[in-house]
Amino acid sequence: MPAVSIMIQGTASDVGKSLICTALCRIFSDDGFRVAPFKSQNMALNSFVTEAAGEIGRAQGVQAEAARIPATFDMNPILLKPKQDMVSEVIVHGRHFMDMNAKTYRDDFLQQVMPAVEQSMRRLQQDFDVLVLEGAGSPAEINLKDKDIANMRMAHLADAAVILVVDIDKGGAFAAIVGTLALLDESERIRVKGIIINKFRGMRELLDDGIDWLEKETGIPVLGVLPYLDVQIDAEDSLALSSLRFKKPKPGEFAVDIAVIRLPRISNFTDIDPFFDEPETGVRLIGKVEELGTPDLLIIPGTKNTLADAAWLKDMGFDAAIQQLRQHGTKIFGVCGGFQLLGESLTDNEAVDGEGGAASGLSLLPVDTVFVGDKKTVLMTGRQVKDGQMLTGYEIHLGRSTIRGEATPFMQLSDGRMDGAVSADGSVAGTYLHGIFHNRNFTRELVNELRVKKGLEPLEDNVKPDAQRREEAYDFLAEQVRSHMNIEAVYQLLGLSADAAHKSKV
Repeated sequence: MPAVSIMIQGTASDVGKSLICTALCRIFSDDGFRVAPFKSQNMALNSFVTEAAGEIGRAQGVQAEAARIPATFDMNPILLKPKQDMVSEVIVHGRHFMDMNAKTYRDDFLQQVMPAVEQSMRRLQQDFDVLVLEGAGSPAEINLKDKDIANMRMAHLADAAVILVVDIDKGGAFAAIVGTLALLDESERIRVKGIIINKFRGMRELLDDGIDWLEKETGIPVLGVLPYLDVQIDAEDSLALSSLRFKKPKPGEFAVDIAVIRLPRISNFTDIDPFFDEPETGVRLIGKVEELGTPDLLIIPGTKNTLADAAWLKDMGFDAAIQQLRQHGTKIFGVCGGFQLLGESLTDNEAVDGEGGAASGLSLLPVDTVFVGDKKTVLMTGRQVKDGQMLTGYEIHLGRSTIRGEATPFMQLSDGRMDGAVSADGSVAGTYLHGIFHNRNFTRELVNELRVKKGLEPLEDNVKPDAQRREEAYDFLAEQVRSHMNIEAVYQLLGLSADAAHKSKV
C-alpha cells in the first residue's frame, strides 16, 4: 500500500516550512512509522551530500536524519543552485545536469523532467508509510502557477492533505492566509485541511478571537500556534541569514571576535553555525569594508561563483583590507570557494564556474585553482596534518587546487588525497571540507588558540559532539511542535493512528 502523504505549504518563503517538516519527520518516526521527506524542486545554495555522493537540498538531508533514515536523491530530485542573475546550476537526481537560464528552465525543461520527479516520489511512496512533502515559496504566485511543480501539483500527484503555514512574526498573518486561499483554484483550496500559525511571541489567548474569525471565514481549522523557536538546525535558504544570531557587538563585548564575509553568492553558510555555541564568542556578518574592524578570526565562506566573488572582493576594497588584517595578526580561514579565493590564481577556461575567464585571488596562499566540469560531491574523512586530528565533512566543488611554495596541506583525506593549505606562518589556512567547524573539538581548539593569543584562559575541552547536538535539537523541536499542535488531528487527516503505528508494513 502506498504511503499516505501530508504536505506543508507556506504563505511565503522562510515561514518555517522546513522546520515543521523536520519536526513531523521526527514525530512520525518516534511514533513508529517509516517516514521520508520529499521536496520536488528546491532552490538553495546550502546543499547536502548523500552517502551515495548525490547532492540535494540541505533541508531534505536534515529531515531524513530527523526521520532516522539515510538521505537519497529521491527526496529532492531537482536542486537549483543560482550562479548569476537568471542562471542556475540544475542538479537532477543528485548529479550536475547543466547550467540553465530561467526561461529555458520554465519553458522547456520542466515538462521534460517531471517524469523523473514523479518516479522519485512513487519510489518513496512504495518504501515508506508516511511521506512528508515540503512546498516552495507560496502556492499562490499567480504569475508562476502554470509552471509550479513544487506546490499544488505535487499535492495532487501525492493525494496529500495540505497544511498552510504562516509566519506571524512578520505581521499581516491573517491577510496572508486569506489572500493565499483566495488565489488558489477550488481544486487546490479543498486540499488545504489545516493552518499553522508559526513564530508566535506573546500570550496565546490574545490570538483566540482572530483564530475564531479565521476558522469561520475559511472553514479550515487552525491546527497549531507554534512559538518562535531558536532551534539549532541547519538552514538552507539565504533568507535565513537575516535572522541568524549574528551580532553587532560593542568593542570588547566578546572575548573572541569572528567576522564572516557575506559574499554575494555565499553558499553552505551553515559551516559557521558552531561558532554561535562557543562561549564568549561573537560572530559578525560583514558586507562592507568599513564594518570589518580588526577581528581575531576572519572567515571567507563558500561561494557558488568564485570568479565573480573575487571581482566583488576587489571592487569593495576587501582585498587590501584583508591584507592589512593579516599584517595586524588576524587569523584567516577559507572554506571551499573561500579557500580558492585565498589563492593566487583562478582559471576557468571552460566557463564551468560562471561566465569563465581568469582572475587573481587574494594571494594569501600559494595556491592555483583550475575549474573543471567534473564536480566533486562526496562525504569525506581525513586527518589534520598539524596534529593528526580526525575530521569529517563533505566536498562540493568544481575547482582543483595546486599548492606551490612553502605552504603545507591542511589535511590528508581518507582516499589519500591532500586537501587545503596552511601558510608557512600558520596565520592563513583553507580547506575544501565543508562542515569543518562541525568537528567541535577542532573548533574549540581554534577558539582557544585565539583566546591564548589574547592572553585569555582557554575554555575547557569537554565539547558535546555535533551528532548529539543534532539529535537533541530534533527531539526538542518534535516536543515543542507536539505540545503546540494538534497531532491527533493530523493523524485523523491521514487516516492513521499513532497506536497502530507498529502494525505498519514490514
